[in-house]
Amino acid sequence: MAIQWYPGHMTSARKKAAEAMASIDVVIEVVDARLPEASTNPLVRELRLHRQRPCLKVLNKADLADPQATLAWIDYYNRQDGVRAVALSCKKPAEVARLPGLCRTLAPHRSENTKPLRMLIMGIPNVGKSTLMNVVLKRKLAKVGDEPAVTRSQQTAQLDVRHSLTDTPGLLWPKIEYPVDGLMLAASNAVGRNAMIDEEVATFLAGLLLARYPALLAKRYGLPVEAIAVLDAVAVIEEIARRRGLRVRGGDLDRGKAAKVLLQDYRDGLLGRISLETPTTRGVMLAAELARKES
Repeated sequence: MAIQWYPGHMTSARKKAAEAMASIDVVIEVVDARLPEASTNPLVRELRLHRQRPCLKVLNKADLADPQATLAWIDYYNRQDGVRAVALSCKKPAEVARLPGLCRTLAPHRSENTKPLRMLIMGIPNVGKSTLMNVVLKRKLAKVGDEPAVTRSQQTAQLDVRHSLTDTPGLLWPKIEYPVDGLMLAASNAVGRNAMIDEEVATFLAGLLLARYPALLAKRYGLPVEAIAVLDAVAVIEEIARRRGLRVRGGDLDRGKAAKVLLQDYRDGLLGRISLETPTTRGVMLAAELARKES
């Protein structure tokens, strides 16, 4: 099942974001540090490049991501023209407080009090845009929630005489090109529940964890390390169901509930610090997709 999710309100939100882009100085693009490129909306890149706006790439939820993978992504983005990258967690206000200063370095012509810096927050659903805005402002202005598409309209606030900040609704794009991106986004709670099948997404996640973080998987669910080596993704889901006592009427393992357990544990960081992609794995995936299209 290819995962696609593009609610009707996103078309209107895209048009309003394009209009706002004309009157701002810096785009603060918030992505999920665990899947930075999969959670980068190509429409955001298109809009800001059209207006030639610099971008502060914020890898949020860095406290949940693999630190080595995050360092690789920071280097990757800092080598792009007009982009500066920073990793942080909105749970740490001191880290978020650095953002206006970083934005000023990208728009030095707005450093005077007579020319306030205008910042626009953009990104896909549920990466922490509204939380980031509230932390920067030091007050609760934007509505937040642990589900995608909570914010439905733009709102602008004055940080001080030198800075204004505009929050935008989460934007996905009409067609997710790579199936693995859809699965990573679904695993990370960036798409609506009606667009995904928990068991399918959890099976994908289990396979990735087996390949890259088997020790974390074994530790969380009490699996012998030697057993991990011979399990496949479906067997991992079944082992979670068995060890948590999750069964349907009749006694069979409840793989659906086990899938939800794995997904929630990943989303909450209970498995440990995990990144679903690195610049290297991204390159391998893109090469494989190109070869598939050409074959």
